Amino acid sequence: MVRSSVGSLLGTVGGAALGGVFRLVSAVRPAAKPLHPRGTVRRARLHRHGAQPPVGVPFLDVVHTDDVVVRESRAAGLPRPLPDIHGLALRVPNPDGSHGDLLFATNGFGRLSRFLLVPTRRAYGRPMTTLLPYDTVAGPVLLGVHEAAAGRLELAFAVGEGPWRRFAELVLSDREVDDNPSFDAIRNTVPGLEQYAVVRRLREPAYAAARAGRGGT
Repeated sequence: MVRSSVGSLLGTVGGAALGGVFRLVSAVRPAAKPLHPRGTVRRARLHRHGAQPPVGVPFLDVVHTDDVVVRESRAAGLPRPLPDIHGLALRVPNPDGSHGDLLFATNGFGRLSRFLLVPTRRAYGRPMTTLLPYDTVAGPVLLGVHEAAAGRLELAFAVGEGPWRRFAELVLSDREVDDNPSFDAIRNTVPGLEQYAVVRRLREPAYAAARAGRGGT
């Protein structure tokens, strides 16, 4: 009960911020995809080192290396050098042959800033988090990413408002992908990282509008 309540509270706070940004940008620029309208899609390699001690979520605990696809974008699509909320979409393979999508946006790693969107001029000028927590056996889990060096990003997770724990490294490549896949964190989930019902309610309208603009796909 406590785990669910905490997750719902954090999801509401982060979701309210996300929903506010979506409504604002939609009003200014009506479109099927008002947020992150353009981006660069490229290949990357994800090296998962495994959480120690384990937390019961395979994606965080298991040591493995995957070839993945990432999309880097600016939320409002503002021209450079204007600051914008930068986004990183990460598509990872699931054990059953499907794929999961993880979406990150610029904010911070502090106890409060991890739930607040923050514009920046450079893509990795600030840490990024998933903003909204996942429902897991360990409690509400937030994922984060920050730049360790050029072309190298470190992935971490935090349970609730707890400390960040590093569990993986993402190595970006210069190989761009011609296809522009549609990332959907509601439909394409990673096993063990479930969406809270309140998060689904907050995010689903945005994804439904984007799907409609793509012909329902």
